[in-house]
Amino acid sequence: MRPWKLLGLAGLAGVAATGAVLARDERQRRALTPDDVRARLHERHAALAAVPEPAPPTPAELRAGRTHRVARLLRRR
Repeated sequence: MRPWKLLGLAGLAGVAATGAVLARDERQRRALTPDDVRARLHERHAALAAVPEPAPPTPAELRAGRTHRVARLLRRR
């Protein structure tokens, strides 16, 4: 019966720790003003807009990828 008590106490400690982490995150979130949130969103958008889109694959790359997948499927059998 003792291992079950330890397991229960460990579970209770895990639930308490999770609650503490969630409460801390909620306090930090509520501490932000709408202007702070807006500024963060603008920064994130600018960072994502600065990343160039990848070039589309060439027909040769598409054919190579297709044959690679077929070869992999045939190898499994």
